[in-house]
Amino acid sequence: MEKEMRYAVLIDADNVAAKYTRNILDEVSNYGIVTYKRVYSDWTRPNVLSWKSKALENAVTPIQQYSYTSGKNATDSAMIIDAMDILYSHNVDGFCIVSSDSDFTRLAIRLRESGMHVIGMGERKTPKPFSTACNVFKYLEILADEEVQSSGETEKVELKTLEEAIIRIISENANVQEEINIGELGSRLLNRHPDFDVRNYGYSKLSQFLKDFDSLTLRQVGSSIFVSHKSDKTDLQKIETALAAIVRTNGNKGYNLGELKKQLCTKIPDFNVQSYGYSKFSRFVDNLPGFKIKNNTVMITEN
Repeated sequence: MEKEMRYAVLIDADNVAAKYTRNILDEVSNYGIVTYKRVYSDWTRPNVLSWKSKALENAVTPIQQYSYTSGKNATDSAMIIDAMDILYSHNVDGFCIVSSDSDFTRLAIRLRESGMHVIGMGERKTPKPFSTACNVFKYLEILADEEVQSSGETEKVELKTLEEAIIRIISENANVQEEINIGELGSRLLNRHPDFDVRNYGYSKLSQFLKDFDSLTLRQVGSSIFVSHKSDKTDLQKIETALAAIVRTNGNKGYNLGELKKQLCTKIPDFNVQSYGYSKFSRFVDNLPGFKIKNNTVMITEN
């Protein structure tokens, strides 16, 4: 049985509302076990009174940090020091840093450098440097299922950026059938955009989100879903047929690889191996069923 990941949850009460407490803990539980639950503030201040009851209800330990100097954020310093102490205790596998403050950007980077899995959480106002410094970043308004007002134009730009990233991922990592498993696609997309979450767009599943892109096709095989890119590139079967016809003109001798590419481009002028996710023609041919390359000569292996 695979060991569950252990997480330390550190919350900046000065920058996060108490109403999100349950949402924060529930979300982290999707990743593993919460072993540390701490919330930081100067508890003598009246504006954090709501956190006192929420901390008690959810067994979150309040950490007192006095503001010794006006204008300085002592809470941030206390969280950072505690995070490093926990890191060196070797009792956790990851951290959840909850704040809408960019001051934790360097902490997130440092924890990741030490092999920790870092979940960031904050409100929509969270600066981009902090969200992208984490392995994944969750918006608290989305977790709480609150209505978030945003510019339609901004959302279109985000969707276009995601669509372009998805198409690149498919092109770079697709199998010979030009498809990629939806799980691998989701992981690679999250590596490029840590704040990506289908819930940001009103969906509960990645498959539902992807179906709304006209440029993508989804195919289910058993319990697996594969994603491919719809494009105007030449049908693969047509290319295989053309290649086989060219090679057979030379009988059993096979066909020179470089000359084969020239002949294929003559028959199919719009052919480009990069459209199929390859950088070299040899790799493309070698991955086609029914062909093999030996000493720069292409042979047919099937009748």
